[in-house]
Amino acid sequence: MPPIPVKPGIYKIHAHIIGPSALLTATEHATKHGAPVITDRLNPLPIEQDWIIEPAEPVPGAPYVIRLAHHEQAGLVIQEDKLYVNSVPRAELAKFTFERVIGGVKVLSDKGLALRSGHRGAQIVLVPPKPEFQETFTLEFVSPINEE
Repeated sequence: MPPIPVKPGIYKIHAHIIGPSALLTATEHATKHGAPVITDRLNPLPIEQDWIIEPAEPVPGAPYVIRLAHHEQAGLVIQEDKLYVNSVPRAELAKFTFERVIGGVKVLSDKGLALRSGHRGAQIVLVPPKPEFQETFTLEFVSPINEE
């Protein structure tokens, strides 16, 4: 399917997994490549669960980068087919496109791999895309970027 446009803004990214609602969450403990990104229940403090989605470049059809909304420099990076959040130069952030699928969107890396959430607490991995609900996400628009 062709990529769909996403309105730049602050989002909560809901993972479709079995059990209670889960959100893409940056963990508090960094490892070799940064802080692993997992799915977790809604936390009362949104610091690690609000994400800015914006075009990587100011041109139509550009892929998107995803950054933590409350930490200016921290964004999503991919290492060893796993998702991390780390403070790196913008050019080193992972780039993503979104495709509409039944029940939500599929988030694809620039290499065509899909984000997959196996279960609550598991690190997000990148896999060849398949029609599986663990690869489906819902983007909940929270606010424009400058209007938190």
